[in-house]
Amino acid sequence: MNNRLKVLRAERNWSQSDLAERLEVSRQSVNAIETGRYDPSLPLAFKIAELFGLAIEDVFASPSKENEQ
Repeated sequence: MNNRLKVLRAERNWSQSDLAERLEVSRQSVNAIETGRYDPSLPLAFKIAELFGLAIEDVFASPSKENEQ
């Protein structure tokens, strides 16, 4: 699943550790999500979207949806 997490984090000048602390996950989890090696659970995806004040669809995009555009 593609995502804008790295960009959103950078816009706020947050490190991966800063974001991990806010989400109550490990820095390694944040890195894995950003690089697409791990898809977050639905509750975590909602938590991420809420933290940035966005809809889940504005943070995460299905690769099949991107290919349709």
